[in-house]
Amino acid sequence: MADAEDVRRLALSLTGVEEIDSDGFDFRVGGRGFVWSYPERLPGRRRVIRTDVAVLYVGDEAEKQALLLGEPELFFTVPSYDGLPLVMVRLERVTPERLEELVVDAWRMRGEQG
Repeated sequence: MADAEDVRRLALSLTGVEEIDSDGFDFRVGGRGFVWSYPERLPGRRRVIRTDVAVLYVGDEAEKQALLLGEPELFFTVPSYDGLPLVMVRLERVTPERLEELVVDAWRMRGEQG
């Protein structure tokens, strides 16, 4: 099981990462976000920052669909992220090793875009 502190530790161990001040966690490389807390928006309610869910940059729609279909117990999405290369991961269900792989991949893909 992983948590927000695991995300923070992993992200800050990578080269060129900056942490953006937020109610949860928000990490960028080259000015582009690669992992952050899920800002849940429910109709008629205030936005809630979910630090038990990480939003990850995954590069493209094919990778997004592969994660969603291959590991539905870990990954999900919401309509507001349709068409975007982003997935959410349930931190309480992901191992630290798998989280590290996901965070490093997201960092690498975003860093290569610069």
